[in-house]
Amino acid sequence: MRITLDHWTTYRYSSAVTLDPHTIRLQPRMSGTQWLLAFNLEILPKPAGTAECLDQDGNLAHYAWFAAPTNQLSIRMRSTVRLVRENPFDFLLSKEPLILPLWYKEPLSSSLFAYRLTNQIDSTVKDFALKIAAGAKGDALAFLTALNQELHTTCQQLTRPEGPAWRSDETLRRREGACRDLAVLFCDACRVMGIAARFVSGYECASAGRSDSYMHAWAEVYLPNAGWRGYDPSRGLAVSNAHVAVAAGFDFELAAPISGSFTGTGGSNITATIVMNADPDPT
Repeated sequence: MRITLDHWTTYRYSSAVTLDPHTIRLQPRMSGTQWLLAFNLEILPKPAGTAECLDQDGNLAHYAWFAAPTNQLSIRMRSTVRLVRENPFDFLLSKEPLILPLWYKEPLSSSLFAYRLTNQIDSTVKDFALKIAAGAKGDALAFLTALNQELHTTCQQLTRPEGPAWRSDETLRRREGACRDLAVLFCDACRVMGIAARFVSGYECASAGRSDSYMHAWAEVYLPNAGWRGYDPSRGLAVSNAHVAVAAGFDFELAAPISGSFTGTGGSNITATIVMNADPDPT
């Protein structure tokens, strides 16, 4: 499947402001599961300078800094991506079953340390994860499927175009949330069981052709011999060729599409538009 994306975001300020450096993570991944065929990024006003850098998770981040005050910042990303993973379970695990809590051999365990931290996770989320694990009889793959389905079927889906993701315990208490809230809860529940997990931002193909498209969020877990594998609790499915991944990180802020600040007394508002088209049979 080939996906074309046209995503532009505009910040308007009530009076001229000085823009601090901004980080832009809008370039889709280039990997064995999705091929980036074309990419273009336009920033207005024209930055005084830009730089590209691979961040801690291998996301290609664009940094932009500015010289003159402005009343508006506009960022437009256009890209074409071909999705090539049809089977989300196209991997061969070791003969040993993946028993919870999951452990990784060294040096992989040290490399994944940050993605397994549980010190900030509330006890209610820990109890929730343990209950799901008990139902899965301690099998890691069964746990991931059960967790995905539990969140999809028992949590009401909300649309929150703006604002940070909620803490996982708040989403669990409310039993509702936007895609980013459910992704955070999924990650924390996995970490309780020793599974390395990270937050992912991107687009879902189900939004193609719609006038109310938004960016989407889901989770990835690291499985030995399989690498990072996506699970989308908002949709209750394992990720294959229905998602365009852009950025990932331990925390949702590390995968934010655009981050930055400004100096000035003016207020601001944001508008965003995404036009996405899907060709199921590219030539």
